[in-house]
Amino acid sequence: MENSAAVTREQLQSVQQECQILRQQNADLQAQVKALMEQLRLATHRRFGASRERTDENQLKLDVFNEAEAEAEPAAVEPEPTLETVTYERRKKQPGQREALLGDLPVERIEHRLSEEERACPGCGNLMHEMSQETRRELKHIPAQTVVVEHVQYIYGCRPCDKHDIQTPVIKAPMPRPAFPGSLASPSIVSFVMSKKYAEGMPLYRQEQQFAREGLDLSRQTLANWVVQGADRWLRLVYERLHEELLSRRVLHADETTLQVLHEPGRSAESTSYMWLYRSGRDGPPIVLYEYQPTRAQEHPRQFLQGFKGYLQVDGYSGYHNLPGVQLVGCWAHYPRSMIIQGDSTQAA
Repeated sequence: MENSAAVTREQLQSVQQECQILRQQNADLQAQVKALMEQLRLATHRRFGASRERTDENQLKLDVFNEAEAEAEPAAVEPEPTLETVTYERRKKQPGQREALLGDLPVERIEHRLSEEERACPGCGNLMHEMSQETRRELKHIPAQTVVVEHVQYIYGCRPCDKHDIQTPVIKAPMPRPAFPGSLASPSIVSFVMSKKYAEGMPLYRQEQQFAREGLDLSRQTLANWVVQGADRWLRLVYERLHEELLSRRVLHADETTLQVLHEPGRSAESTSYMWLYRSGRDGPPIVLYEYQPTRAQEHPRQFLQGFKGYLQVDGYSGYHNLPGVQLVGCWAHYPRSMIIQGDSTQAA
């Protein structure tokens, strides 16, 4: 009996060990299947997937019109005071919150008083005195206003010289130079149009409609001319100065992405162009510069980075290789992708 019991215990331990080994093998096989399925998905996407970015159908399901209702949290509205329940409801004090919010804004004070007839006491008829006051604050929005600024330049001449001398000196009062000669544009309205278009994403045709509602007839062609001339005459100088500062940094990042340009001279609308991006590292204020080029040739980063001596972090594109004075460093975001690709090629071999 004892021998049979010992044999039974040994068999039980052997079965348990075998089950544990099988469980571990099963887990390993599931992990391998998961990795292979991910590799298959990536390979299928690279072969049959869309080559251009398209709108995700989930984006079409967003509650565009109900955004305010969906995002609003009435209980968390700031800087309005919240309610704190003790044994009764009272306003919870938040010292300094509203004052900090309104501290830098100009204040328009409106006083509401009673006339002498309205100050007659309803009880005895005597004149009531001002005993205290209550103040309520609210935010008032003043829409943007477009005005005409007339620069009147006075010209001065000398009457005695005009009578007795051959030449008469004429002096003009100094006056600021126009943004664009012969144009109605001012620096303020050009910067307004450009910030609306590029910072807030408002197309020029919508700005044209907005100006029309204000009674100002400015065509989108005029607005486009202002944007182009403002970028070429003003922002180009800032861009070139930032480019000089960028090349003096020690660490840079670079990447390029496809771009489709319509109505480009000498090229069809289906042609693929490229937007090259260059960014500074953490060794100073961040600088981000874009450069448009019609191709992905190596000559573009070679010319743009001419004079740069330091580290350049990029992906595996060969167009960044062999740049003079540049030490390439890899990108951790691209490392897992390269491992997957190498794994596919190894299995295929």
